[in-house]
Amino acid sequence: MAERPPCVLLVDDEARILSALRRVLRREGFEIVTAESAAEALRVIDERRVDAVVSDQRMPGGSGLDLLAEAGRRQPRAARMLITGLAQEIPPAALEAAGVCALITKPWDDDRLRATLRRALARG
Repeated sequence: MAERPPCVLLVDDEARILSALRRVLRREGFEIVTAESAAEALRVIDERRVDAVVSDQRMPGGSGLDLLAEAGRRQPRAARMLITGLAQEIPPAALEAAGVCALITKPWDDDRLRATLRRALARG
């Protein structure tokens, strides 16, 4: 039986950011699932196994850190990555508490994003 491709959940309230992330990752062989809110992301996490969650920090209705912490409680093996344009505002202790394995700054570098996600999935 063939091994299933890693499932990556992308979370951002801006459709254009989700589209850009999907475009960057489309040739990596991942199954890509998207959500436009923390609530929608948690529904996905409850319905299926995900191998990684990549979330924006600032979203209406909740922060990416809060989402990633809850994702870790529901699916502890999933790698958790945070994307933000304001990395300096997030204390390292908060990242650690949420189980974030990588912090991606906006604007991101496509090659670095792909490599960081591949490394995170390999640890899983």
